[in-house]
Amino acid sequence: MLVPSRIWEFLATSLVIILAPGPSVLFTVARAISWGRKTALFTVVGSVSGALLLSALVAVGLGPVLQSSVVAYSAVQWGGGLYLIYLGIDSLRHRQIHAAAMQATNLDEPSGWRSTKEGFLVGVLNPKTLVFFAAVLPQFIDREKGSVTSQLLLLGAIFALVALISDGSWGILAGTARQWLSKNPSRLVTLRTIGGSVMITLGLFIIAAALRASI
Repeated sequence: MLVPSRIWEFLATSLVIILAPGPSVLFTVARAISWGRKTALFTVVGSVSGALLLSALVAVGLGPVLQSSVVAYSAVQWGGGLYLIYLGIDSLRHRQIHAAAMQATNLDEPSGWRSTKEGFLVGVLNPKTLVFFAAVLPQFIDREKGSVTSQLLLLGAIFALVALISDGSWGILAGTARQWLSKNPSRLVTLRTIGGSVMITLGLFIIAAALRASI
């Protein structure tokens, strides 16, 4: 399997987008606040599994197209960048509502299997992850080396591994500090604000890269 030459840059970018509180992280934090670390970790396993499947589907479907078409590559960059900006703005607009929803508690604790299954659905349907795989991953491949699909599969697997460690840490921390988080909605609003700001910034960087490539 070919290893892209910019893999370390990709790793740094992955850390930024994963650490930013997006849908998967916020779902994990909400689970941790309601039921603790165990439920949160099962949720993370499911979420990362969903993201890994999503990355494989994107790689198989998008790889051959990106390898053969410069126009398609540029379109993916523009579309992904604009959509990330939209998601970031939406996160900022609704951060109060999202914070209130994260405070909801339920005494009916889900089983490990149910938590994993629900986490999987969040991971595979996560728009931030989909846009990242479709718009950000292609920037780190080496088209001239060929085997774009293999490169995308490798980058997707690396992303999933980093997400497993990062989201799992979020779950453990939130489960440990569940009372502290749930007592003050402003702390949850801050998480959502950070996530939205990072998505807008990343979207702008993607569009800037597309503009530089077209000059």
